[in-house]
Amino acid sequence: MSAPTIQVERHAVDRIGWLRAAVLGANDGILSTASLIVGVASAGGTLSAVLVAGVAGLVAGAMSMAAGEFVSVSSQADSEKADLAREKTELETEPEAERDELAQIYVGRGLDPQLARQVAEQLMAHDALGAHARDELGISETVAARPVQAALSSAASFGIGAALPLIAAALSPLPSLSIVVSLASLVFLAILGIIGAVIGGAPPLKAAVRVVFWGAVAMAITAAIGAIFGTRV
Repeated sequence: MSAPTIQVERHAVDRIGWLRAAVLGANDGILSTASLIVGVASAGGTLSAVLVAGVAGLVAGAMSMAAGEFVSVSSQADSEKADLAREKTELETEPEAERDELAQIYVGRGLDPQLARQVAEQLMAHDALGAHARDELGISETVAARPVQAALSSAASFGIGAALPLIAAALSPLPSLSIVVSLASLVFLAILGIIGAVIGGAPPLKAAVRVVFWGAVAMAITAAIGAIFGTRV
């Protein structure tokens, strides 16, 4: 008799690390660059000034996203390392107490006390630190902090997102630039919302409507501010 085939299922949560950073970066890239372009154009800037502002926003935003993601996720990674180090020490000095603690976690999840202790003993015999990291601390390979991956994903996705309204601006006549960039950016945001929702297993329409609404609000406010200051200048 052949051995049973083990089917490995893929879940949306497996992609949560890079997906969050990529979607956030692309969304920020589209929205911040489009808002910057619309603001400068509304203030009466020339096409050259608008494009320079857009390119500067792309570069500065990508670097800022990379640095911000790296610092924040590194802090998370440091916290995880500290918790794992403390857990390792407790496993070495108080193994019985740690076994009881793990068993109580399983009791809380629905196992009877005897079975919970057997499960705790077997898991700790296989990988004690891994069992406590996963079930006590909530740290697993899927959701572990990866600073470099998050930084690169954010910077790349921001740059790609920011390039879209910048291209729309470069191809638009100055009199209608604000309208063209705004409409194109809302379309880009809707597509991004749908893609992110599909990859993450969420309802696409809800995600698209949410990102388009807040994108429209942000660009409208920026355009108003640009028009006010442009008029005064």
